[in-house]
Amino acid sequence: MSTLDVMRPSLPSWGPWAPPAAALALAVALAIATDIAAGVLLVGAVVAAAAVVYAWSRVVEGGRRAVDRLVTVLVSSAFALAVIPLVSLLWTVIAKGSERFDWTFFSETGRNVVGAGGGAWHAIVGTLVITGLATAASVPIGIMAAIYLQEYGQGRLKRWLTFFVDVMTGIPSIVAGLFAFALFAIFFGPGVRMGAMGAVALSVLMIPIVVRSTEEMLKVVPDGLREASYALGVPKWRTVVSVVLPTALAGIVTGVMVAVARVVGETAPLLITTGTITSLNANPLSGRMEPLPVYAYSQYKHPGVPPEPYFARAWAAALTLIVIVMALNLVARLIHRRFGTEVRG
Repeated sequence: MSTLDVMRPSLPSWGPWAPPAAALALAVALAIATDIAAGVLLVGAVVAAAAVVYAWSRVVEGGRRAVDRLVTVLVSSAFALAVIPLVSLLWTVIAKGSERFDWTFFSETGRNVVGAGGGAWHAIVGTLVITGLATAASVPIGIMAAIYLQEYGQGRLKRWLTFFVDVMTGIPSIVAGLFAFALFAIFFGPGVRMGAMGAVALSVLMIPIVVRSTEEMLKVVPDGLREASYALGVPKWRTVVSVVLPTALAGIVTGVMVAVARVVGETAPLLITTGTITSLNANPLSGRMEPLPVYAYSQYKHPGVPPEPYFARAWAAALTLIVIVMALNLVARLIHRRFGTEVRG
């Protein structure tokens, strides 16, 4: 920055934010008063605010500070535009789902319910059982696979395993459902539907996420900790269990929570594997088991007459899924705070 730019005066503290606020207020007013698309008005407001801030700052502060102001406005606007869909989604789900977010919804099933009333207790139990089984199967396999790839694997086998993990990370969820359906059809015959099938399908989706996230967390652990353990005569397996895993525990738990959040709302593979049912079934090895995503889909896709009670239950199920994901993230943060280890480079 030149000496002249340093000696120039600065914009007032409200200067960088006044033009964007005024442009946003004008865009809202035009959206209410005219038929112009909201997206066009928002983009126009960002462009106008950036131009005003840049021109004002260039006159008062100089070219370099003006460029800095411009980039700040553009980055902040991009962040705000990215948050708007999320806020809109949450607002819509909360507004429409709160109508049936009551005790009846959480304590009753949909058995023999026509029209208003009933609940999703059977679907909540189905979601918890299926996701719990999938997590119980995926986490040990994923963590052990990541330990092998990071601590023991080498050569061609490691490269092939890494390649297949990357491929599995991107497979469509419907493929996992078809795989589970075909696998169980071999042993139980065609047309079988049960909760365990859904758990297998979700495990196929979870394992590569757990492997990749755990492997990245193990890479963060400094080699100095491993070497210090080896210098004390500790065998490698004990070093991994007592030094490496506790150090990376916070990141591993976060990766597991991300994997659970990835699959808890899956609908396509569970439509194929678990089917739909209106009564409670807590046994994953006996008959159909309906999870919350399938419950919401069936309520919205096949409503009765009048359709409003079915739509209300679907929105309440969507809100329940959001609450479950938020609770899982809260548990992950608590575990992180309790067991997390700070790694210093």
